[in-house]
Formats: sequence, C-alpha cells, structure tokens
Amino acid sequence: MSGPSTIYKRLFEQYGYQQWWPAERPFEVMVGAILGQNTAWENVEKAITNLKSSNLLTAELIVAGDIAELALQIRPSGYFNIKAQRLSNYCHWFLEQGGIEQLGMLDTVELRERLLSVNGVGPETADDILLYALERPVFVIDAYTRRIFSRLGLIEGDEGYETLRAWFESHYREMSEKKQTQLFNEYHALIVEHAKRHCRKKPACSGCPLSSCCRFRSGME
Repeated sequence: MSGPSTIYKRLFEQYGYQQWWPAERPFEVMVGAILGQNTAWENVEKAITNLKSSNLLTAELIVAGDIAELALQIRPSGYFNIKAQRLSNYCHWFLEQGGIEQLGMLDTVELRERLLSVNGVGPETADDILLYALERPVFVIDAYTRRIFSRLGLIEGDEGYETLRAWFESHYREMSEKKQTQLFNEYHALIVEHAKRHCRKKPACSGCPLSSCCRFRSGME
C-alpha cells in the first residue's frame, strides 16, 4: 500500500510546483482563509478584489469600518454576513495580539491555541493561517484530503481533525521545520489541484496519477 510520501511524489510528478497560496502578503492569506470557508476559491478571489478596490484590505480599516459595508464587499464569498462578523472578530484579535511581528514570536503550539480562541476560526482555518501566512509546519486537513486518502484506502475518512493531522505530520518528523513547512505547503496545494482535476465528488479517473493504488477505482472495475 502506498503511503503519503509516495502519493506526494506521484502528485508532484503530475502537476509540478503549485506556488500556493495566491496572495500578495500574509494578511491577505489570513483574510482568504476566513472567506474561504464553505466556498470555492474563485469566489474568495472576487471578494478580495472588492476589498482591494475599496482600500479595505487592512486589519485597521476593517475594524474601523462599517460591518454592513464589509459584508457587501465580501458578498461573492457567500455567507457574507456571518463572514463579515468573523473577519471583524479576527481583525480585532489580530491587532490586539500586535500583528504579524508579535505573532511571529510565539511558538507554533501557543500560536495555534490563540488562533483557535478566535470566534469563527476552526482547525482548518487556523492551520491555513499557520502554514501559508505564518510559515509554520502544520498539515492542513480539508474535505479534499479526506476524499482522496479515503478513496486510496489510507484512512477511513471520518477520523477527527487532530487525528488526521497528527497522522500526516508523523510521516515527516525527521525533517527540519523549514523543510516540513515547504513540503506541507506544496502537498496541500497538490491535493487541491488533484481534487479539482480528478478526485471530484464524481471522480474523473481517466489519466489519474493515483489510479493504480486507488481502492475506489478498483471497486468500480
């Protein structure tokens, strides 16, 4: 049975470097992580474009502004009233913590705990922020990860978030934190790309680089 390292190799050979997360600066990554909850990335991009066009893409301006106006600007991301409040909550917290520089001085465990204390920030959102904005070695578990690796037969798919995160990270403990961060960044991006191209809800198995080790594909034949 193939393990995570083999899966990564096959995905990388198929798709190459993804250079993800698509953002100009860390704070934009954080905003994208919150707006990306329960929506496609294309919708997040539209919302972020609106924030940029309105000169609202800073924590200070979001906190100082009208939340109804914020909701209007992020409308393309869906659940815009809820997300506007969550984004406002996050920005208040972010500023209270002292911004990027002060957060960067915390160790990863404490930083993750603080992120999870923010109303509206769950494990996946916290880990998106940790990995892509703050460059910490945490593996992001999302619906794509569950779908792909359960179809491969490597997980059941209904394990708890922390259980799966620990399982993935356990395969790379001998790496330095810097190398872990680089690999987890690329791996998650490759998973997203593969889920879009092949491992959809209704899979497109033709040409899939993982088909030879896929339990789901075998069951269809």
